[in-house]
Amino acid sequence: MSALVIGILLPLVGTMLGSAFVFFMKKDIPDRLQKTLLGFASGVMVAASVWSLLIPSIEMAHESVTPAASGFLVGIAFLLLIDELTPHLHVGAQKAEGPKSRLSRTMMLALAVTIHNLPEGMAVGVVFAGEAQGLTLSAALAVSIGIALQNIPEGAIISMPMHAEGNSRMKSFLIGTLSGVVEPLGTMAILLLAGALGVALPYLLSFAAGAMMYVVVEELIPETAQGRHTNLSTIGFAAGFVLMMVMDVLLG
Repeated sequence: MSALVIGILLPLVGTMLGSAFVFFMKKDIPDRLQKTLLGFASGVMVAASVWSLLIPSIEMAHESVTPAASGFLVGIAFLLLIDELTPHLHVGAQKAEGPKSRLSRTMMLALAVTIHNLPEGMAVGVVFAGEAQGLTLSAALAVSIGIALQNIPEGAIISMPMHAEGNSRMKSFLIGTLSGVVEPLGTMAILLLAGALGVALPYLLSFAAGAMMYVVVEELIPETAQGRHTNLSTIGFAAGFVLMMVMDVLLG
């Protein structure tokens, strides 16, 4: 199996592994574990956004910050718009946000995760497309591995509440897994357009960074800051950030 195929599939495998937690846990994820996992996921995504996306964007633009800054802001705006237009539930939320909808709570949870997985798939696509412009295969695989690690807690945090809502373990696992299918689809869409990207690649790298950072700030960090055991979120963030940073530097 080629490195490209592995890179495309790894994030989905991470989501599947996390969703499979529903078969091994009888109740909801313990609050301490959930806080730690959310913090870890946040750390991985922030480090990936900086080292794997923003810094390469600046380097590809010959040290110009214009593509990095503008692409980052457009990525934030894009996810903000999607959040405003789509009925969804934040992690741990009890009430839906977005336009009035008759969608079930389960479907809105799946919809939210599916939307927020799209920029992660795009990030994998743009770093693999960036091989032709100086990014190494190892650096691209580091991004894919990092996102796969981040998807493990995300898959668990989606499938477990779905089971608690009355869905079967298998249905909860399948919906959690399906929420990650958008990632390889987003990756392949970017790769198919790779030949036409050209000078737009630095903008796409920073766009993916902005979209991922939006997910961290809007979805993950607010949840880690609520209630008790917030210190575990901080520890998880530090572990995820350092792990992703080290992987990117060593493999890049």
